[in-house]
Amino acid sequence: MTELNSLKNIGKEMEKKLKAVGISTAEELKKAGSEEAFVKLKLHYPNVCLVHLQTLEGAILDIDYNQLPEDIKSRLKSFSDSLK
Repeated sequence: MTELNSLKNIGKEMEKKLKAVGISTAEELKKAGSEEAFVKLKLHYPNVCLVHLQTLEGAILDIDYNQLPEDIKSRLKSFSDSLK
């Protein structure tokens, strides 16, 4: 099992939040996917925002979140907006 903080974009604070919602390893995050993980975070931490979703997607894809392709950013924004 791989530690969450071994993934790009996942620091101590994000790791703590993910563990609080039941995602404890890199494998669990990848299995859940960024959107499911984000929904869990949003329910527990209402102030999480689009940047958190991008951070999760970047971690799964092994890309710095600010380097995500535009089509992925657009898809994530639409998903985030749909939760409001």
